[in-house]
Amino acid sequence: MDFDLIVVGTGPGGYVAAIRASQLGMKVAVVEREHLGGICLNWGCIPTKALLKSAQVFNYINHASDYGISVGSAKPDFDKMIGRSRGVADGMSKGIQFLMKKNKITVLEGEGKLARGKKVVVTDKDGKRKEYAPGKIIIATGARARALPNIPIDNDKIIGYRKAMSLPKQPKKMVVIGAGAIGVEFAYFYNSIGTEVTIVEFLEQGLLPREDHEVSKELGKVFKKAGVNVLGNTAVQSVDTSGKKVKVVVKNRKKDTEETIECDVVLSATGIQPNTEDIGLESLGIKKDKGGRIEVDDFYQTSVPGIYAIGDVLDTPALAHVASAEGITCVEKIAGMDVHPINYGIIPSCTYCSPEVASVGMTENQAKEAGHEIKVGKFPFSASGKASASGAKEGFVKMIYDAKYGELLGTHMIGSNVTEMIAESVAAMNLETTGHEIIKAIHPHPTMSEAVMEASAAAYDEVIHL
Repeated sequence: MDFDLIVVGTGPGGYVAAIRASQLGMKVAVVEREHLGGICLNWGCIPTKALLKSAQVFNYINHASDYGISVGSAKPDFDKMIGRSRGVADGMSKGIQFLMKKNKITVLEGEGKLARGKKVVVTDKDGKRKEYAPGKIIIATGARARALPNIPIDNDKIIGYRKAMSLPKQPKKMVVIGAGAIGVEFAYFYNSIGTEVTIVEFLEQGLLPREDHEVSKELGKVFKKAGVNVLGNTAVQSVDTSGKKVKVVVKNRKKDTEETIECDVVLSATGIQPNTEDIGLESLGIKKDKGGRIEVDDFYQTSVPGIYAIGDVLDTPALAHVASAEGITCVEKIAGMDVHPINYGIIPSCTYCSPEVASVGMTENQAKEAGHEIKVGKFPFSASGKASASGAKEGFVKMIYDAKYGELLGTHMIGSNVTEMIAESVAAMNLETTGHEIIKAIHPHPTMSEAVMEASAAAYDEVIHL
């Protein structure tokens, strides 16, 4: 079987790259060792959002009286929540199977490994090996949860995000190590259904340390009100799993004080590490950086011509939409199309706790550090008619503009459904839209998205509803 392209891995980078390549006339195969759709569809983006929706619905019911509705007491059914999440994931994976057939893409089930001569060796579950020599190869093997050296994941008392979606029973107490998107989302889910949650974050900013400082502060207030214990600027010294309960010793780096937290389970959410071991990179001399990530050029070709890499195996934002964009850019370049490198300065980031967090571009501090003279406008959802009517007045939109040229440098949002709103700012930045152009773009009323226009107007002292 002669293939123009073989893609190793079928996450949102791999399967998208395969489909786009097929659309461009290539004969394509994908290699998958587990489930089509990779981590994102099966254990990441999609099933976690299903869990978060269950938590959100539970919260709606508990606050039904706020909307003039009387209902009986609600109880979370942990097993059914987990079951619904797994069902959603299974449905999405079957959808990828349909897309593979529709686009005439061959699925090679098994472990894929690169071999000398730019070949791909696929070993199936029975140990049978088949060798392929395609014209081009794309490595899209993704990443996995990273374990801290002194806190190894045993998937019993110390778990990663994957196990957090399929626990046999709901823990009474949980410690989450790491306050990035994964840690925050799981903390929100478990806290919402009654688990006592403590978040431990090494960096001083606390929750979502990569987001704008005002967003992190606002989310911290919401989590504190919800009963989540957030320990910022705190290091985990040790985790003792020898007893019935897990004992986590933490140290406040500022106060230089220690405390011990008892819990049922520890979720390690300290980032990810690329799946680049044992896939044959060394045999071909493909270069990696110190973190094990594959080095590529602007169009994702590795140090070996004809072999490419996309997604979480690279030193680029570990986001599903980034992997998809990289896959499309990569195969269009392979096909000889006139394409431009991805602008990583306008990649949106979303966190799906409640309230949601979404951002694109520079934070206020980053803009100042880059030497920009800036104009900053904020519009709180407490002043939004739609937010008031919806009962979702928490949060705000913050717009950051270059004072000299009016260029939009960054947008930072926290509030209900802001992950659906951030695309406006992404498009605006991509089109080099100015602040006044956004102000003059008529936004529908009443909507949450009016806050983008109002925050922009606030930056230029033209805001109406503040």
